[in-house]
Amino acid sequence: MAFGTFDLLHPGHVNFLKQAKKHGRLTVIIARDRTVKRIKGKLPWHSETKRQQAVLSLNLAARVVLGSLTDKYAAIRKYRPNIIALGYDQNHFTKELASRFKNIKIVRLKAFKPNKFKTSLIKK
Repeated sequence: MAFGTFDLLHPGHVNFLKQAKKHGRLTVIIARDRTVKRIKGKLPWHSETKRQQAVLSLNLAARVVLGSLTDKYAAIRKYRPNIIALGYDQNHFTKELASRFKNIKIVRLKAFKPNKFKTSLIKK
């Protein structure tokens, strides 16, 4: 399972998803617009449904779903992954994962050209 905003889908996102897929059947949880606004202080450039469709179009994930608006751990409880793949710079909602879900392996994936392929840099 992997989580993310995936705004302005770029090669760094694609690499992240390919790395995550190597760990098994991939479920991707797309951050909701309201969640992104609350965490980052602004809405993503693309709507949650456009971001979901963009990730779906890559044909890397078995399932691409929108996250819950009320429960940040709902998808984990619903889909019960064996592994959660986190990006090298992914920090929101990650600190408690290992203690809350002791039976799930947490893996940190490698960065792919982070000085070039990072959404915040691309937006500039």
